[in-house]
Order: sequence, then structure tokens, then C-alpha cells
Amino acid sequence: MQSAAQTLVIIGTGGTIAGASGSATDNVGYKAGSLSVNTLVAAVPALASRSLEAEQLAQLDSKDMDHATWARLARRVQAHLERPEVRGVVITHGTDTLEETAYLLQRVLAPRKPVVLTAAMRPATAIQADGPQNLLDAVAVAESEGVSGVVAVVAGQVWSGLELRKTHSYRLDAFEAGPDAGALAVVEEGVLRRFRDWPAGEALGVARLPAGGQAWPWVEVLGSHAGADARAIEAWRVAGLQGLVLACTGNGTLHEALEAPVRALKEAGVPVWRTTRCAQGRIVGASDEPGAALSPWAARVELMLRLLAD
Repeated sequence: MQSAAQTLVIIGTGGTIAGASGSATDNVGYKAGSLSVNTLVAAVPALASRSLEAEQLAQLDSKDMDHATWARLARRVQAHLERPEVRGVVITHGTDTLEETAYLLQRVLAPRKPVVLTAAMRPATAIQADGPQNLLDAVAVAESEGVSGVVAVVAGQVWSGLELRKTHSYRLDAFEAGPDAGALAVVEEGVLRRFRDWPAGEALGVARLPAGGQAWPWVEVLGSHAGADARAIEAWRVAGLQGLVLACTGNGTLHEALEAPVRALKEAGVPVWRTTRCAQGRIVGASDEPGAALSPWAARVELMLRLLAD
């Protein structure tokens, strides 16, 4: 019989880490989510001696991540964390929406046990497949003493689920932390070296998430740019938009063509949050504005969660 809190649960959701291509030299023409989570675990011999459970929750290309999968994932993670024999949970995921899933899980669960997301920038069939090492590192983090909260482990670096941002389309080290933050820790030969505190906060609870086919709030992200056109805002307003996140230029500035329709949207009772489209930094002078320190994608998740509380 296993001693308390020794088992790790690995939940598979698909992604490039489970991707397969017809050629070992093809790093872009693969099909994501082709391989099972059991196959991913079996490909890392060093995991054979660990006390692991594997569960396939989805096999998505993470560009196609949806709200229903988010809700199922959050509930499964919570169910496993409540088991006394479970030390932590590792989630294999695609990189495209990794930051959104990580943010959602941290805000909803704020777990005292580790929830470690990992991913890959190369498919499992590639010569330079990075998934096996990332999975091994993720397990090492989940097994380390004192780790808590939702984190992501990619390319030997550990990132906060509240700060994670994908900043490169191809490199193996494709992630950074924002605004202007660094990695929480690094993994070196299976050993964790920590720099900052683990993510914390009050759990909103999975009960806040819609269940049984209920709809999530409709929140969109709109970028401000040269030659901006307000017709999208008006179309969304007429169709029943419930929230809008603006990916503003620079320090939260908005094209003049968007100012009046945004103001009308606010007057109609639709919450509108400003973020910056810049990869780093926050909107200086707007510390009291929700979303000012978040990426547009994290702000969208946060705004949906707040609307779900109403």
C-alpha cells in the first residue's frame, strides 16, 4: 500500500507534446494530440520507477481548447488533489493556449499541492523532441518538497500560472513571464532551484464554472491598430457581447476611431478592460484598472470568471 501523498497523476489533453509527423525532420507539419498520455509516459524510461497514474482527458490541438474542456479539466484536477495519496498533478498540454489554461486553473483552484503543466515545441516524432525532457522535469517539480500552486515547466524553466506568456512561435524556450517577471525556478538534472515564491491566492472554486452545457460569458479581445475600424464592436454589441478586452497600443492607448463605440459599450453596461498589446510591461498609471497588468488572454479569462460570479 502506498504511503500518503506519493502518487502523481498525469492528465493528457493533447498538444504538440503528443504530436506525430510522417518525418522525423518535420517540426511543423505534424498532427497534434496523436499519441496517448500512456505513450508519452512510456517514452521516458526514468518514469518507470515512479508511482504514477495516467488519465486521458482530451486529445486536442490546444489552438482548439474550449470552455467545456477547461471545466472538465478543473474538476478532474480538483478531484485528484482531494485524494490523500496524491502528491500532485501533471498536465500535458499544447503550447498555444497553455497560458490561458494555467491562469484559469490557478484562479479557480489555487491549489496547495502542485499542479504542473508541461508542453513541447516539437512533436514526439521529431529528432529534437523536447517533450520527454519537459515531462521528466515536470514530474521532478511535482515531486519536490514545498511546491504549490499552478506552474508550467518548459525547457528547464518553471513559470507561474498567473504570469506565463508564450513569446516565441518556434524556439524550444518559447515562454517568458510578464509583466517584467522572471522564472520562478529552474530544473537542473532533476533538481529544483527556486528563485521566487509559488503562485498563491484565494481559490474561486470549480462551482463557479458552468456545468451541464451551460454557456460561458461571451468575452472577446480586440486589438487597437493603425486604421482601426469600429464595425466589429458594433456587430458584437448587437449580437449580445458580455465583455470586451482591449489589446491597446503602448501604455494603454486606443485608436480614436474606437473611442466612441467603446464608450457606448460601457454605457450599455458591458465591462471593457484595457490591456497592452506589448509583450512585456503593464499599463503604467492604471494600477486600479482590472487587467492593466495582465496579458489580453489572461484578462479575458479573468473577466469571464468575474462575470460568472454575477
